[in-house]
Amino acid sequence: MRTKAANDQPRSLSGLGEVAGIYDGFILDLWGVVHDGLNPYADTLATLRELKQAGRIVWMLSNAPRRSHIIADKLSNMGIGGDMYDGLMTSGEATWMALKERYLNDWGRKCFHLGPAEKDASLYENLDIEIVKEPAQADFVLNSGVYDFDDTAEQYIPVLTACANAALPMLCANPDRIVHVGDKLVICPGTFADMYTEMDGQVVYYGKPHATVYNLVMTQMGVKNVMAVGDAMATDIAGATGAGIDSALVTSGIHRDAFTNGADAKKPPVAAQGFFQEYPYRPTYLMSALRW
Repeated sequence: MRTKAANDQPRSLSGLGEVAGIYDGFILDLWGVVHDGLNPYADTLATLRELKQAGRIVWMLSNAPRRSHIIADKLSNMGIGGDMYDGLMTSGEATWMALKERYLNDWGRKCFHLGPAEKDASLYENLDIEIVKEPAQADFVLNSGVYDFDDTAEQYIPVLTACANAALPMLCANPDRIVHVGDKLVICPGTFADMYTEMDGQVVYYGKPHATVYNLVMTQMGVKNVMAVGDAMATDIAGATGAGIDSALVTSGIHRDAFTNGADAKKPPVAAQGFFQEYPYRPTYLMSALRW
């Protein structure tokens, strides 16, 4: 693999077609790469068709705090059918598996759910679990994010404090800190996990950049020469680096303000001075957007 050392400079690509012949498979982030939370990006469908035409294995890997089948239905509603990729794994699916196989036995079955109950109920579907109304009644807290996209982190200090006072371990179903929904910047469960850690709370994470989710995907893909594409240094690029695979950073996503040329494929992305010095790892490539 050609993963970059911390002092290497990433190569700029106009599209995946430049390097598709090097790799047997691709792991694509969803939010910020394939779609904006509402619609696919302009070149998404054409790129997926080209990858399929080239015979490459394509898996979607998302830090969505919902089961994979929920996200597959959402993709289908966007026009991204299951015939356009080979598999899908979410942090929510990994969390559900961990609850079933371990934590309901280790921690207990009374759960305080911090997050939108109806939207994220798939996290505990078909499990022997009791959802309680107050942290004081719970054995653990399941963190799936904000109730409303307009919420601020400060609004959640009281409930996080109550969980910490009850000494509840937290299962974080999405390590992301922020995400763009269209043009809106929305806080994610990883922000609450950071706050909880500062309160001396115990947090267990499922999803990128943690190795468990990459092991699940790589095993299913059945190929070793793989490249990951994502828009977040702390999750996508860190996770790919830890998994020992190459990566491409999409510069029009979470870090868009740190790059010039926006999503212009005709010009190579240029990082703000010192941007990469903040991180002990590098992407192998830079791309302004997911394109062929």
